[in-house]
Amino acid sequence: MSIFGSIMSKIFGGGSASAQAAAPHATETPSVSAAAQGPDGPIGSASSAAAPSMSGAPSPVATGPSGAGQASVDVGQILADLASNKGQALDYKRSIVDLLKLLDLDSSLQARKQLADELHYTGDKEDSATMNVWLHKQVVQKLAENGGKVPDDLKHA
Repeated sequence: MSIFGSIMSKIFGGGSASAQAAAPHATETPSVSAAAQGPDGPIGSASSAAAPSMSGAPSPVATGPSGAGQASVDVGQILADLASNKGQALDYKRSIVDLLKLLDLDSSLQARKQLADELHYTGDKEDSATMNVWLHKQVVQKLAENGGKVPDDLKHA
């Protein structure tokens, strides 16, 4: 599983269809399932409304985790609950390293470089401070795009 997929799984629920449904959003590489594909392309019925956009842009929230009829996931509350049970002070609201530690994921430089690749970082990966700020911003943005309710104190200006 990708690192961003692991982040989604930890926040939106481990192994759930919701977390896995968000995987295409992480790479923004759309795919059309065989069920939604006819001999001449996507089927033109109501089921095609669930087919991902072919433009490469993120799909509407209705096809993300909240589209299954569940309320959007309160990312801030989930992270706050995890932090209160962690037993150590983590600056997860500003630090990608601490966010990964909070989720019990690998926070090594190698793992963060892999996450940067997944999220299409084009900057210098040897400038880890700049990359880390970018990664945190992107992860928070992608959580929101995938149906997460992200509080303002997690968002970056």
